[in-house]
Amino acid sequence: MSGTTHVVLVAWDDDAADRSAQADAIVREHLPRIDGVESVRSGDSISTEGLEGGFDWMLVVRFRDRAALAGYLPHEEHQPVAAYIQGASERVVVFDVED
Repeated sequence: MSGTTHVVLVAWDDDAADRSAQADAIVREHLPRIDGVESVRSGDSISTEGLEGGFDWMLVVRFRDRAALAGYLPHEEHQPVAAYIQGASERVVVFDVED
């Protein structure tokens, strides 16, 4: 089996800086506790190209394999992250790829 990468792009519904900082803190607290999570990165774009398409923040989670991704979605440590994003966002895109 190969690794799987989960990418989430978020457009916040209001104050992006505060929303991003809070999301980063929730992500750091919860996601590393999930079995099969190999790495977690999140943050605002630093691109100078201006091609973010209205998105403010990105989360990238690297999983051991597709089974770990499947276990992540209902996991209790994922729920606070998902709830925060759903409650504070205007738009969300999720894209998963397998190596």
